[in-house]
Amino acid sequence: MFKRLLNGFAVAALLLGTLATPLLAADLAPSPVGKWQVTTGESRFQVTTCGDGTELCAKLVWLRKDMRTAENLKYLNTYVLKGALPVDANKWRGTVQYQGQTVGGSLTLVDNDRMVLTGCQLVICQRIDFTRL
Repeated sequence: MFKRLLNGFAVAALLLGTLATPLLAADLAPSPVGKWQVTTGESRFQVTTCGDGTELCAKLVWLRKDMRTAENLKYLNTYVLKGALPVDANKWRGTVQYQGQTVGGSLTLVDNDRMVLTGCQLVICQRIDFTRL
């Protein structure tokens, strides 16, 4: 009787583990939410969900000492990416604030530790690469 009870628990545990695997995988999907640094090291950004929870926003939260100019400091603690909506797997589009201009932009999560922000105005585009902190 005790052996049969243990076998029943083992089968139940196996079934629960099998059912939970897709849920765990969904929770482990890469997300751009978190703290990022440009690959050149002069600035850091905090990426968060915003709007209805499906949008992304990114705020400039840190500047390296040599980058703390009057021009750059006015962007510190402000959103540089707003309301980016998902358009594809690991890709969002929204508006980017760049050097006082508002341009269309996209954020692409390359992998869990790398992302790219691209902003374009007419035919001129700027690309910034990030690594996760």
